[in-house]
Amino acid sequence: MLDSRPVTDDDAILGVRPRYVAEPSTVAEAAAVMRAAGEQGLSVVPRGNGTRIHWGAAPRACDLVIDTRRLGRIVEHAAGDLVVTVEAGVPVADLQALLARENQQLALDVPIGAADGPGSTVGGVISAGVAGPRRLLYGTVRDLLIGITVVRADGAITKSGGKVVKNVAGYDLGKLYTGAFGTLGLVVSASFRLHPVPEQRRYVTTLTKEPLRDVLRILHSDLVPSAVELKGPDTLVTLLEGSAADARAAEAVRLLGRGTEVSDTPPDWWLRHPKGEVLLEVRAKPTDLPAILELAGARVRGSAGSGVWLIGAFAVSAPDLVARLRERWPTIVRYAPEAVRDTVDLWGPSPALPLMRRVKDQFDPAHRLSPGRFVGGI
Repeated sequence: MLDSRPVTDDDAILGVRPRYVAEPSTVAEAAAVMRAAGEQGLSVVPRGNGTRIHWGAAPRACDLVIDTRRLGRIVEHAAGDLVVTVEAGVPVADLQALLARENQQLALDVPIGAADGPGSTVGGVISAGVAGPRRLLYGTVRDLLIGITVVRADGAITKSGGKVVKNVAGYDLGKLYTGAFGTLGLVVSASFRLHPVPEQRRYVTTLTKEPLRDVLRILHSDLVPSAVELKGPDTLVTLLEGSAADARAAEAVRLLGRGTEVSDTPPDWWLRHPKGEVLLEVRAKPTDLPAILELAGARVRGSAGSGVWLIGAFAVSAPDLVARLRERWPTIVRYAPEAVRDTVDLWGPSPALPLMRRVKDQFDPAHRLSPGRFVGGI
């Protein structure tokens, strides 16, 4: 028998209501739930706080939701080694508050998204592959993740990586689980490399008439920005961190010229997605910025230094915009109303799809984990 709680309408995943909801509080309990689900042939969808449960496609089936929020322990914080191990249900905000007591941080920005809510959990961030402005300097969750514990579809507990930053034994399977939307296994804990909290943070904002020129000025300078973010066609914000942030901010002002201001707080749109019924994510070279602005204009927001652009769109015009963007760049529909999800391939074509299918077949032979949520209906 599967130990579960009563199901409510709030447990539905993009309109697909599960038959059961399980809330394991230990890794052993999570493994037992997965094993029981396998024995009964149940389809399984993991969920944390649900901050990005509306991302990706609706599951083809959802017999069981595994709610990970009771997996909420800080397993180990090795402050001297700048490493932390936490369970999947820990909210990222709570983790950052704990690390701040030791003047440390997980250098990962988690965008707030369409609704503030309770905030993303560690497992949710890994499964959705979330990253924000500071990916330019620190990388994404894939780069900060050094070890992961996952429960396979058959209930077996597997580990990859370790608790130390330098770990070269075997393949880095953690990268496979990152951004896989729960289609390869249930993430139950993770280890991350940490960074010291910077002494200073300065946000340099410039109103620009030539955004690409100013982006390249920053990227080709010696300023070492943590982030270079653009809002629409005319607002550029450069984040500078560290003990010499004031001096570097002064140099940025000199470099960018008139209309440039410095603040120790971010603008109100920082870490927020652009408004719109549909959220698109485009991967392009920074030098493609003028072409992207020509297509989307004021609806564009994103990491000018990394070439990751977010576009807010209206549902009625989204399919046409997606088609035009995909003529030139990889474009993902992060979230959209059901009418758009039914008419547009959310993920778009992927040359790696045959390999991804083989990986799926090996990790989840019966295709019971988050079926249909990921690229190519995986």
